[in-house]
Amino acid sequence: MLLSASRSAALSVGIGRRAASTIALKYSNAVFNAALSKSPQALNKVQSELNTIASSIKASPELSTFVSNPTLSVKDRYAGLAALYAAAEGTGAKKEPVSEVTKNLFVVLSDNGRLGEAQGVIEGFNELVAQHKGELTVTITSAAPLPKEVQTRLEASLKQSQAAQQAKSVKVENKINPSVLGGIVVDFGDKTLDLSVASRVTRLNNLLQQSV
Repeated sequence: MLLSASRSAALSVGIGRRAASTIALKYSNAVFNAALSKSPQALNKVQSELNTIASSIKASPELSTFVSNPTLSVKDRYAGLAALYAAAEGTGAKKEPVSEVTKNLFVVLSDNGRLGEAQGVIEGFNELVAQHKGELTVTITSAAPLPKEVQTRLEASLKQSQAAQQAKSVKVENKINPSVLGGIVVDFGDKTLDLSVASRVTRLNNLLQQSV
């Protein structure tokens, strides 16, 4: 299931943010369905492994370089994959072999030159798991940390939304991205509410270009 779905995803053409996101989502769906078809325990194990790998890629310049370089030799790719699996296994008494679902995912990504999509695949996988468990994560992105009283009011309002009311649990988090300039961007479920200064500047620039 994972192999066939992921290889089909590799046939998609067009590089760009939207194309990459579409490709990553196809891999996310493939690995989610493969893990879920085994058992809820397998799904939880794969999620734990993928999140550990994602953190390791962010923390390790070597692993980050590995996943972002599609021109590596077969030997170097297998060495890099072994390092990813080692990170997922953990250390000490809790060290466990990596699941075949996780290994298959990264083998397919590597074979198709798509290791650069790994972080997007893992993010998409986590969203699918959250949906499956009835969890809703609301992400508020702002240029600077929100004052506590502002975030509290926003959380209270967001938890009254229809999407939040339908969820079994709701988690609200504040992410920082200076490029939004000011205002906020709210992501919840498959919806985005863009109230950022950056989006208003973009719309203004578009209008000015149209009037030239």
